[in-house]
Amino acid sequence: MRILNPPARLGLKACASGDALAPLEIVGLTLFILVLFAGIFSTIFGLPGTIIIFVDVILYAAITGFHHIGIKLIFIMFIITLLAEALDFSLGMAGAARFIPSKKNLWAAAAGSLLGGIVMTPALYGLGTVTGGFAGGFCAVLTVEIIQQNRLKPALRMSYRAVLMGMAGVLTKGFAALAMIIATLSNIYS
Repeated sequence: MRILNPPARLGLKACASGDALAPLEIVGLTLFILVLFAGIFSTIFGLPGTIIIFVDVILYAAITGFHHIGIKLIFIMFIITLLAEALDFSLGMAGAARFIPSKKNLWAAAAGSLLGGIVMTPALYGLGTVTGGFAGGFCAVLTVEIIQQNRLKPALRMSYRAVLMGMAGVLTKGFAALAMIIATLSNIYS
């Protein structure tokens, strides 16, 4: 049985020499893409997802001999990572409240990401999966957080400004992570 390279079926240039990918290449590329998804998913919880994506891209580039991903792209991603993390830190300090993930938030993010990915994939294919996963997870966590805040006594609630500043940081890092993933996959599959 011959396994065709997915980009070759779409009329794009193959990732490796020849038509088929070796089993080890399939495992490596799958692991690489899963870490990219983990990076964008981790931004929903305020974790350094852009750093995870950046390190993943550097490892992929080093393993493939900088064939698809060059030093210029890595430098651009380094700048994006620095700016996204610095802006998230600044917005977090301006709001002065930190988002602490709970089990409810984790389950809501997982369900929202799955639903968002399912809804957006038919419209935008692979990009829809990533975008829908992030947007669905973000909306689910935001909804759960607002519901939890409304259940607290007024003296214990975070201000809406603090919630919005924290979510602005998450959105900033999420869009930066999305841009990094699009740039990376565009260079690999073109």
